[in-house]
Amino acid sequence: MPAEPLSAHDVETGLRDLPGWERDGDRIARTYRLPSHFAAAALTVHVAQIQEELDHHSELTLDYRTVRVAVHTHDAGGAITARDLTLAGRIEAIAPGHGAE
Repeated sequence: MPAEPLSAHDVETGLRDLPGWERDGDRIARTYRLPSHFAAAALTVHVAQIQEELDHHSELTLDYRTVRVAVHTHDAGGAITARDLTLAGRIEAIAPGHGAE
């Protein structure tokens, strides 16, 4: 059964608990800045591990000292769902351990 899209109000409410995350069109997204390229790569691997665990994957972009995450739910027609907010919350929980700002 596909995930149900969230209303605009529910997305905005969910984003209040996710500092730095914002709506970016049909996705929620955040860019993390890290102290080094190695730290950025380590965060990317850690995010990939969480995505595998949740079976929910984002657009994940690694740059020199930044990591950008953008996510929506494909099986909900590309809408934002509770699964996206859950993934964002899990990423928020581990990012500081990598030195992310």
